Amino acid sequence: MKIGNRTGVRRGVEVHDFDPATATVDDLATLRRHIYHDKIVVFKEQTLDVRGFVAFGSEFGKPVAYYEPMYRHPDSDFVFVSSNIDRASSRVGVPKTGAFWHSDYQFMPEPFAVTCFYPQQLPTVGRGTYFIDMAKAYQRLAPDLRAAIENTHSLHSSRRYVKIRPSDVFRPLGEVIAEVERKTPPQRWPTVLVHPVTGERVLYVCEAFTYAIQDAAGGALPDSLLTDLLAASGQLDQSFEHDNIFVQSYEPGDLVLWDNRTLIHRALHNPGNEATESFRVTVLDEHPLTSKEAA
Repeated sequence: MKIGNRTGVRRGVEVHDFDPATATVDDLATLRRHIYHDKIVVFKEQTLDVRGFVAFGSEFGKPVAYYEPMYRHPDSDFVFVSSNIDRASSRVGVPKTGAFWHSDYQFMPEPFAVTCFYPQQLPTVGRGTYFIDMAKAYQRLAPDLRAAIENTHSLHSSRRYVKIRPSDVFRPLGEVIAEVERKTPPQRWPTVLVHPVTGERVLYVCEAFTYAIQDAAGGALPDSLLTDLLAASGQLDQSFEHDNIFVQSYEPGDLVLWDNRTLIHRALHNPGNEATESFRVTVLDEHPLTSKEAA
């Protein structure tokens, strides 16, 4: 196994000659440290089947099946599939997922610790992922914004971006919305997490799921505060040229792991709608979402 800094990009390391079957305990411990401290780890030239991919993800935490079955691979509930490929038998996965700023499962009681992303079919151009490091975003906040969110909590919900399922056709919209609220009730997290491994303070808001901020007593704070945080972090920049934004592109055989506590991401979909498919395994680690300092 060879680990090196990536050239021409702002974050992460590359891993060459990694074989999951022969990786040692020390190898895996080293890789976990890189995930938490370097945020992105790109494994090159991987050739794993579905079972092998799940086993790979299991080395970094406990895999969790996505709560909506229509996203799952037919051979494993633990593999989330984003795909626009039409198959003769039936559709596998859901097309054009994640085209909004978010952290995986931020709207659920146990947000994921690490995301494992494995492209299966890539278009010729325009397939990648935008990222923002929210620890760096917090560091760059103006002093008045930092002060305004001290000891506050934010509310998160999936309600804005839940995809309509085939079974929802002809159902009243209000009934669908009520079901969403029952299945994924809003979650309340500190607006600033303290990373349980690195100790970094992480701004924990996103454009897709965060909808309100409350003070220490649970009182509502102005909507403009959330807007200011999203703008300062780069999430409202539709040109994607904000200094906080960086892009991860993919080559065949790439398998990418990232720290889901610290990084938010947004899919970059190919404009020509070429065939594309990716697999994802998301895991929980042994650490809490945030250290007790931020509770």
